[in-house]
Amino acid sequence: MRYSVLAKGAKRAPPIMCVAACELFGGNRLAAFPTACALEMVHAASLIHDDLPCMDDDPSRRGQPSNHTIYGVDMAILAGDALFPLGFRHIVSHTPSDLVPDAHLLRVITEIARAVGSTGMAAGQFLDLEGGPNAVEFVQEKKFGEMGECSAVCGGLLAGAEDEEIQRLRRYGRAVGVLYQVVDEVLKDKMKNNEEKEEAGKKGKSYVGLYGVEKAMEVAEELRTKAKKELDGFEKYGESVVPLYSFVDYAIDRGFSVGDAS
Repeated sequence: MRYSVLAKGAKRAPPIMCVAACELFGGNRLAAFPTACALEMVHAASLIHDDLPCMDDDPSRRGQPSNHTIYGVDMAILAGDALFPLGFRHIVSHTPSDLVPDAHLLRVITEIARAVGSTGMAAGQFLDLEGGPNAVEFVQEKKFGEMGECSAVCGGLLAGAEDEEIQRLRRYGRAVGVLYQVVDEVLKDKMKNNEEKEEAGKKGKSYVGLYGVEKAMEVAEELRTKAKKELDGFEKYGESVVPLYSFVDYAIDRGFSVGDAS
């Protein structure tokens, strides 16, 4: 469990987005830290399961051996299974009751459960494995966009954001979640030889695998525009929205910098 949660090279995108969204609406970052940590646990659990031989069959993650490569498939499954409830327990046990009302906390827990469940990330993985006519956009939104959406929404819920603001965060987070994945695909593609690229193209539904790097980066730009459009509705909060804008630019500029250097 520690191996995956504390892994080197992790971007910590879910917890960062959660804290930034909470502070946007005047929330105390101490109120967001337990949920932020829980989101990283849930994210790590999803990646452990995602890498398994029966799923995406990836022997490495972030340049390091995948959990199952080190500890075996049986231990990896157990580690992922244990991290999900540990995240929920961490939220309930460590969130300051004087900073977050119980009603807000219940909504946070419900949001995370929705994101990882049968209509969220699990659905995305199912569609990715099943193949068929499902559009790549839909698969990517479910498999990767849900985590970003959930992270941003949880931050807003902890701070008591209005329902309309939560919906903006939902659309923003979904776009950012897919954006990060698209750019990650581009970065991985640039480090592969032709044989590896051909093999990767047979795995699941991805923008790079289906359309190539150039089209994938066009999609990334569209996602950046979509995410920032949602943030434009938070202008009244002044400088507090800047971290969320910066988060979007950081996500995509990683891909362009690699492309420019090649």
